[in-house]
Amino acid sequence: MVAPGLFKDPVRLSSSMVTTPNPAGVYVGGHVIMGAKMVYSGYTLDKGREFDPDSVVREVYGGDYGDIVAFEASRYREGTSVPRTTAYGLRADGVLLRWTSTSGDWRVTGTSSGFGSVKAMALISKSRTYDTFLANTRGGALYTIHIPTTSPMKPVVKPVRTRTWQGFEFLIAQKCGNQGTLLLGIDKDTRSAYLYAVGHANGTATAIVNLGKVPGTFNDPAYFRWAPSIDPLVGE
Repeated sequence: MVAPGLFKDPVRLSSSMVTTPNPAGVYVGGHVIMGAKMVYSGYTLDKGREFDPDSVVREVYGGDYGDIVAFEASRYREGTSVPRTTAYGLRADGVLLRWTSTSGDWRVTGTSSGFGSVKAMALISKSRTYDTFLANTRGGALYTIHIPTTSPMKPVVKPVRTRTWQGFEFLIAQKCGNQGTLLLGIDKDTRSAYLYAVGHANGTATAIVNLGKVPGTFNDPAYFRWAPSIDPLVGE
């Protein structure tokens, strides 16, 4: 699933990329941050999984995103009702922002300070009423950040581990089993990655199994998660 030449400018951060089958093949879409711009990008891979350059759709959003250091979007769907698309960005000054998509535009629907030590965040759970992230800190801790969809935004932070997690600049999470998470931690300094099986989030009682180092060299500027159109995440 390669789309050569899709972006003219370097991508700093990317949300999950959603894949949706359609009559032409597979549509791929998601939000990225290039420099100080947030851009929606969508394209089609034909039935042979080849990139169709004529299918590219781009939409540039207003605002300055140059100080965003972590970024993800949560797309919640409950059958055909209660659709919600919410984006989260961590600013360099430690403020966590929430944007909600309404009528094709974004509006800030919450902010919360005090996250200056966070290095990376991975979405592990979403529902009608909340989103939950796993986040690591520069001091080595691993936390869950539970964010209700209500306003004002009041995240609930719980420790999961207190040390050894400081090396990862990217965290990528995927559903594993009925309640767990498969977590990939990427260390840009050593260009290596490690895989973990994480049980249902329950504070310091959360089970975590180190599955070992992943083969390969991880030196790309940005990483993201592939997400199906129906994308349950139930890690908390």
